[in-house]
Amino acid sequence: MPSARQPSLRWSNWNLLLLVPLLMLVTSWFNTDGPRVLGLPFFYWYQFAWVPVGVLCVGLVYVKTKDEPVVTGKPDLLGVDDLDEGAK
Repeated sequence: MPSARQPSLRWSNWNLLLLVPLLMLVTSWFNTDGPRVLGLPFFYWYQFAWVPVGVLCVGLVYVKTKDEPVVTGKPDLLGVDDLDEGAK
């Protein structure tokens, strides 16, 4: 039986920035027809406006957290062959 492995998830305060794009899901903020931009009702262009905001948030979190080392308690002693249960 393999030993319990520690997860390689890591926490950073930058990850909280990933919650910002979820604000677009508050439907009561944009459930209107006006004002229109280029003929598009507010309902549509408001959602389109959040696309670059979401991309910027995800990109910034990636850049700020990609070089942080993953801290684990023990080295992973489980080999690839141990993962293949069909070989037993």
